Amino acid sequence: MMQDISIGFVPLLDSAVLLAAQEKGFFAAEGLSVKLTRETSWSAIRDRLAVGHLQAAHVLGPMPIAANLGLFPLSPSLVAPFALGLGGNAIAVSNALGAAMEEAGDNRDLDPARAGQALKAVVEARRAAGLPRLRFGVVYIFSGHNLELRYWLAANGIDPDADVDIVVLPPPFMPDALMTGRIDGYCAGEPWNTMAARSGAGRVVTVKSRIWRSSPEKVLAIAATLCEEQPDLIDALIRGLYKAAVWCGARDNHAELAAILATPDHLGVDASLLKPVLDGAIAIAATEEVQVEDFFLPCEKAATFPWQSHALWFYSQMVRWGLCSHSPRNAGIAANSYRPDIYRRALKPLNAALPGASLKVEGALLVPTPVGASAAGLILGPDGFFDGRIFDPDRIGDYIREQMS
Repeated sequence: MMQDISIGFVPLLDSAVLLAAQEKGFFAAEGLSVKLTRETSWSAIRDRLAVGHLQAAHVLGPMPIAANLGLFPLSPSLVAPFALGLGGNAIAVSNALGAAMEEAGDNRDLDPARAGQALKAVVEARRAAGLPRLRFGVVYIFSGHNLELRYWLAANGIDPDADVDIVVLPPPFMPDALMTGRIDGYCAGEPWNTMAARSGAGRVVTVKSRIWRSSPEKVLAIAATLCEEQPDLIDALIRGLYKAAVWCGARDNHAELAAILATPDHLGVDASLLKPVLDGAIAIAATEEVQVEDFFLPCEKAATFPWQSHALWFYSQMVRWGLCSHSPRNAGIAANSYRPDIYRRALKPLNAALPGASLKVEGALLVPTPVGASAAGLILGPDGFFDGRIFDPDRIGDYIREQMS
């Protein structure tokens, strides 16, 4: 007998594992009948989870943390037992801002330090000339995009709250907002940076995977009550997603994956724009590409494992920017929003490579590194932050204080 479950998603490249699990039959093979619902905004996903229209969803990494901290209207209790990949975001700017950044030293190589210093020079020149602050779009307040944009700006000496304005827009609207001058730049997931670049609306100046290598992005969030009441269903769901992630990670499958993502009921974007991104060829302008290692990882380097250190890094930045307060209780809620124990339980029958630890020091691996796991073959990293900083989850209080000083 098939088990029913309703899952929401937003049309982004990093919904790939979820969509492939449905279209390639990995869910069905686990005895699941999945109803996928396409949403255009994260607030819609949030609200539909809260009222029970969805039992699970493709969500931003900080969203389960924010929900469990009670930061949403009608905050649902959510569990994140599976990550939907690493990386996948970029920062795009208008052609005018891109040209100004080049005059200030950016050389179009996506280096986050060089691009950031060029942007700082532009910000300072605009302030001296009495011009309005630059406006950047992010997809949601409680998003990796908002937090990594702020991290990048602050690490380059730009105050995200005083030197620029940050506004929220649904990701599909961002290229048009850039083209019409409503915003000067944005941080979003693919394919919306490629859309801006290929359409001539702007260009990409840096990418998430160079701001923080092997960094977290989307997770699968599930209603906590469902996890408690139907563990067999949850285990089947995670196994189907894991098998899909392995399939998505194989380069030979990228053409078929691009075709799956391209359909109108999924991303509704031409497959010819998606296939290069899956292969790591990032469009930075209308006729220009840069090859980016590990731009989006659906499976390798434990990309599907819900590291509690990832949850705590998101939490640390939420505290840093005044989105919540820090306390041992809140840190515990944040860490336990991610559930590696459920992940291990579900995948144990597959003899998958399961990390033995649930937390790790983030930013310490400078080269790919074999690590202990329940099966051979698990390699992590590199996972460095571009500014050389390290996040030790055991010293989260010190880390927060250092960043806020």
